[in-house]
Parts: sequence; C-alpha cells; structure tokens
Amino acid sequence: MSYLSLSDKDKTEMLARAGVGSVGDLFCCIPEAVRLKRPLDLPAAQSEIELIRTIDGIGRKNACLGHLSFLGGGAYEHFIPTVVDYLSSRGEFVSPYTPYQPEVSQGTLQIIFEYQTLVCQLTGLDIANASLYDGSTGAAEAVLMAQRVTNRNKVVVARSLHPQYRAVVRTYIKNLGIEAVEVGYGPDGRIDPGELGRVVDDRTAAVVCQSPNFFGVVEDLKAVSEAAHAIKALSVAVVAEALSLGLLEAPGKLGADIVTGEAQSLGLPLSFGGAYLGFMSCRKEFLRQLPGRIAGQTVDKDGRRGFVLTLSTREQHIRRERATSNICSNQALCALRATIFLETLGKQGLREMAWQNAQKAAYAADRLGTVPGVKRRFTGPVFNEFVIELPKPWAAVDAGLRAKGIIGGYGLGAEYPGIGEAALVCVTEMRTKDEIDRLARTLGEVLS
Repeated sequence: MSYLSLSDKDKTEMLARAGVGSVGDLFCCIPEAVRLKRPLDLPAAQSEIELIRTIDGIGRKNACLGHLSFLGGGAYEHFIPTVVDYLSSRGEFVSPYTPYQPEVSQGTLQIIFEYQTLVCQLTGLDIANASLYDGSTGAAEAVLMAQRVTNRNKVVVARSLHPQYRAVVRTYIKNLGIEAVEVGYGPDGRIDPGELGRVVDDRTAAVVCQSPNFFGVVEDLKAVSEAAHAIKALSVAVVAEALSLGLLEAPGKLGADIVTGEAQSLGLPLSFGGAYLGFMSCRKEFLRQLPGRIAGQTVDKDGRRGFVLTLSTREQHIRRERATSNICSNQALCALRATIFLETLGKQGLREMAWQNAQKAAYAADRLGTVPGVKRRFTGPVFNEFVIELPKPWAAVDAGLRAKGIIGGYGLGAEYPGIGEAALVCVTEMRTKDEIDRLARTLGEVLS
C-alpha cells in the first residue's frame, strides 16, 4: 500500500517521543491570535471506497473518454511501454530529493547523466543540462542565454513558433530591455526567408525557429542558421514534438547553436496538462551560460566510476548576480521517464515510432484531401501534424465532429486571425487506418 494512516496509539507514541502532550503543543510557537479556531472549509472525510470513486472521477477528466482525438499542438498522445511506468515508480527513484550529496544519490545522478547524453545524441550538440520545466520556458531561457552570449538586445522569433511559447518568451523579456521581432511564414508554412533577411541585423542576438513548427511543417533549419550566422547571431531551434528527432536530422548538425523544446512525447502521458519536461543543449563554448545544472561522470578515490553535479549556474548555488537562471527543479522524475522510454525503444524503435507518425500523417492528409471543400493549407513537408482549410466555420465543424465522438483538430483562428477557417490535425502511431478513415468520412458528413 502507498499510504497507511496513523492509529491513535501511533500518534501517542510519536508525541511522547517529541516530548509534548498533544498536537496543539507542537504549535505553541504560533501566537494564539493568528491561530485558526474553526475547521478548514473542506469536504467531509470519505471512506476508502468513496475516495477511490472520487479520485477516479477526477482522473477521467484526463482522457477523452468515448472520443477519438486528433489533437496535437504541443501535447501528443504516444504509446508508453509498461516498463516506463513500472521502473519510474520504484521507491529508489520516487523517494530521493535533489542530488546534492552524491554519496547517497548515485542512481539519480546516473539517470540525469544518461538523460543528458541522450539529449545530446538527439539534438546533435555537445552539452545538455539536467532538464527544464517545459518547452515554453526552455524557449525563453534560450533567448536569455543568447542575449548573454552575444550581448545583443534583439531577438527574431518565427511567428510559426508555438503561440504559448511566444507568449512566455515575451513575458520573460518584458522588463529586460530585449526587443522581440516576429517574422512571418510563406505559402509553404516555413519562415519567410525574404522577411527574415530584412529584420535581422547587427543588433540581433538570435533567430528562434521551431521545427516542426506549430503548423507541423519541417523548417529549413540550415538556411535559418546560415541567416543568423551571417550577422553573427545565434541560431535557436525549438522542438515541441521531441519524437520528430527520431526521424529528422539533428538540429545541431544543421547549424543550430542552441536546441530546446518539450520532451513530453518521450514517455510522459498527457495528464491534463502536465507535468512536462523541457530539454536544452548547446555548443560546448556556451557551457558557462547554460541555465540549470549538469551532472558529470568522475571517479572516486579508489578509482571507481561515480556521478556528481559538475556545474550549477542557478542562483541557489552561486551569487544571484552571476546566476544564469532561477530554475529550481530539473524535473527529475520526468527526465527519468524520458530516459527509460528512450533506452527501452533504442535507436531502431524510436525511428520506427517516428516513421509510423510520418506515414500515418501523410495518409491522413491525403485522405482528408478527398473530402469536398477540404484542402491542405501549406505545401511544406510535415512530420505528424498538418493544417487543413475548411469551407465552413471551424467552430461549427468542430461541434459537429464532437457530437459524433471525434475531436478533429485544433482551430487556428484565435492565434492566427488571418489564416481563415483552418485547423491543425495531428496523427500519431496511436491512430489506426480505420480511425483515420472514420475522421474523413465523418468530416464529409458534417460538411455536407
């Protein structure tokens, strides 16, 4: 059992050991005037079976029960091997706190070291930190990092970067004197090279580009990196769908100086919006500007392999004015799950899962293209998401699909007012051919 309540005998023995006569005596240091004299405004206590029913009801809100979902946009439904749940729930991993004392934290430190190694392999860069909160704050930290490296106060951000990521970036830099300039996209859904060339200048610290971007389109990261490097700025690649790294070329090999993003796809369930897992890697010359902390491999006095924290540039460890960030957690449990997930699948398994995503999305795009009035919005290559245009308002189409048990996609009108009646459709390995056919067939019925 995960939880056993204390009996009255247990409580009496604990109070005696503490040298007090009652629970109230434990709070004698709190002035009487500020103590709460009434019961807390909480629901009445429940029996175990009642509590299980209540929690189960809350848990059901995490899933689209009875609905077939084609939602993506930064949160993805992927298969998670059972071993990920089993190993990550073991007491050795669940109970430890942060690894400040390496002599009692070798397992945690080794997992972080392996996680960092995997991130470097996926992104094609030299150094990775011990994870961040999520993809959005990762993008913001990358912008701040680029400003520190270049000592420039302008950042060029692709408008095809996840809207929530862009909002978090703007929040981070609002009072720091950093200017953010957005650059639009072309008919292929990629960053507009002509506009990019016009907005970058010698004040630019970095060009921030997501690939696959929010429209699901794979960007030409090499061209974007070259444009950034031409004016001595950094190229920041954001990856909101980490599984794509199992199939696409590593951003670091395409010229990206900093790669950051969201690793939710790697062994983390959707879970009603969290917890998520931000990752970040960079070139080794930027090591001292990397936020968070790094675990490294060493040997003890007897020559045995061991793991320690080798670099911690957050303000809990060094003087505030020298800190790179105030990141307070490295999302260790989420990083653990991602590590187990990647090491369970291996290179071939990850590539196969990513390949299935690309193939099923291609089939879905072709199939939906046969529905009268429906067409692809962008011509660029995609991974597992794509945008469709519709002949009727998306709100009405979405309501019609949901009435038939299908969540058909994510409407783009709110974030991109000029895009028309368009929706982002996501197809992962979890969707079958029959389910994709059902979406196309039902969409045709709703539009007819």
